[in-house]
Amino acid sequence: MATPEQAKQFYDQGYLIIEDFLTSEEVAEIRAQTQKIVDEQHNPEDHPLTTFVGGNKQKTDDYFMTSGDKIRFFFETDAIDEQGNLTKPKMEALNKIGHGLHILDPVFKRITFSEKMKNIARNLGLKNPAVPQGMVILKPPKIGSVVVPHQDSTFLYTDPMRLVGFWIALEDCTTTNGCLWFIPKSHTDGITRRMVRNPEGSDPPTIFRGEDRVYRDEEFIPGEVKKGALVLIHGEVVHKSDANRSDKSRHIYTFHMYEQEGGQWSSENWQQPTEEHPFPSLYSFQ
Repeated sequence: MATPEQAKQFYDQGYLIIEDFLTSEEVAEIRAQTQKIVDEQHNPEDHPLTTFVGGNKQKTDDYFMTSGDKIRFFFETDAIDEQGNLTKPKMEALNKIGHGLHILDPVFKRITFSEKMKNIARNLGLKNPAVPQGMVILKPPKIGSVVVPHQDSTFLYTDPMRLVGFWIALEDCTTTNGCLWFIPKSHTDGITRRMVRNPEGSDPPTIFRGEDRVYRDEEFIPGEVKKGALVLIHGEVVHKSDANRSDKSRHIYTFHMYEQEGGQWSSENWQQPTEEHPFPSLYSFQ
């Protein structure tokens, strides 16, 4: 997987689409496991109805800040009424489930640390990548929220910046249900903004440092893919996804990895390794 030509394309363009990466059976297993997790693990006692807004408008709270090594549930803002009640079934209301799926759930762990994933990382030249987080993003019908233009290294900063997102389509992703859009080669310009832990305390727990660039719509090109496709996302490439106002959901599984060899995970990042769950190495995690 990921031929030398594809690896070159990734580093040249800032992203790479590999169709038919997962089989239809693997995709079905992930989707069934997602449903099982929602049915069996979400309850009001342990999980408040927390909403999530992605991209550079992201807001945080303690439930989010401590989610890195847990399975937690984040809902779309438009799925909760003024009284704080869900207005839709959970699978049609959830924005995402994260961020410890890759270490806590056996199905997601097997997919994340599979030989196929390891081969991709090796072919990208990663010597000792660690996987800090994994999540399912559901982008439900009618209310799936927009993700504004952003760079992943804004939120998950390493020095030097060697971050790669692995983004797996669990359904067909089109311009109508919220596929990714990219600005090709925008990863060569660095980043101008970071989300960091608030040095003044926990209210709010994170702040943004630096200024956003302004991007024109015509700079973006769509990354439509079929279910089972893998999209590799350079940590500094500018990308976005539009709101989903269609009748179809857009389920995906995504995780990030960064190069540990010669690299440092920033202590200012919102997510930090814990004593119980240090960030696992892709090549050796059991």
